[in-house]
Amino acid sequence: MPAETILTNAKIVTPEEIVDGHLVLIGGEIAEIGEGRSTRGEDMGGDFVIPGLVELHTDHIEGHYHPRPRVVWNRMAAIQAHDAQIAASGITTVFDALRVGTDENRIASSDDIAAMGRAIGQAVDEDRVRADHFIHLRCEVSAEDVVEGFDKVKDNPRLRLASLMDHAPGQRQFRDLDAYRAFYQKKDGLTDAEFDAFCERRIAESEKYAPASRRAIAAACRERGIALASHDDASAAHVAESVELGIAVAEFPTTVEAAEASRAAGLHILMGAPNIVRGGSHSGNVSALELMRLGVLDILSSDYVPFSMLQAAFHLYDLEEASLPEAIRHVTKAPAEAVGLADRGAIEPGRRADLVRIRAHRGEPPVVRSVFREGRRVA
Repeated sequence: MPAETILTNAKIVTPEEIVDGHLVLIGGEIAEIGEGRSTRGEDMGGDFVIPGLVELHTDHIEGHYHPRPRVVWNRMAAIQAHDAQIAASGITTVFDALRVGTDENRIASSDDIAAMGRAIGQAVDEDRVRADHFIHLRCEVSAEDVVEGFDKVKDNPRLRLASLMDHAPGQRQFRDLDAYRAFYQKKDGLTDAEFDAFCERRIAESEKYAPASRRAIAAACRERGIALASHDDASAAHVAESVELGIAVAEFPTTVEAAEASRAAGLHILMGAPNIVRGGSHSGNVSALELMRLGVLDILSSDYVPFSMLQAAFHLYDLEEASLPEAIRHVTKAPAEAVGLADRGAIEPGRRADLVRIRAHRGEPPVVRSVFREGRRVA
């Protein structure tokens, strides 16, 4: 008989309501949601209990295996350090974003990325990690070697999502060249002449490589059942191309036009949680809150700050922009459904007992008090 765990005296956040009651967990799954206190079990002290967060796009792991310029850290140590912060942020399922497609600023080769992908699988197999880890392969389609890099990772069994990116200036994320200049020229210390040459080279690379690379990677993903995401679509034409390629998730649309076209096409629309927390896009693009108010936002992703997912959900609740169940759906049920993970993302009987105990006071960041994955406490 599988072990039974009871969590009582909790404000349980289901997809539709908040239940003051208790949960019964059996065999790593949610067996029962009951109203009122149980006479036995672990007392949650009246805290919220929400589903474990499902993170589809985080670049956070990069800072652990390349913590400084020209410094490469031990892969497994980097994964474990990244995982510890992920779990402590309430994330129980994470898609670690690894990039293929090199340029002059990349330290990691495609062989390095493939090795990191294998190390993620090893960490899962050896039970070294608290969260459930998958791979999100970010494919810079304007790079000459992007298909070669994709081919080295495509058969990794943890690969469940690939995004098609093009960061060439004058389009998508950096359609505003002034924003592109502010980001790259200052970061790389380029003179005006050097920056102009840099832009010309990037645009030429995009025109030469991106169309064929998009098609090749999309076809390979469809063959393998790997979910596809677009990246920084800015126009209805971009969205039409995404639909033709079989895209399921529209990541970070940069305009209302692109978001509304994505909604009309039935895509799952993802925006960055830091955009919500900061009150706008760091690149000067459309606000995630504006898209939410227009009804064209489904998923929030931490992007580069793991805790921002939980913080953004409670921030929306504090601002009365959403009920708490609605806000939590953006970081749990919606991302799980977008990539076909029907076994998690909601507190419902039969779902995985991936749960987070939260103490929250309006106007303050929420506190993660405990985290459970498949009924086992991991943080």
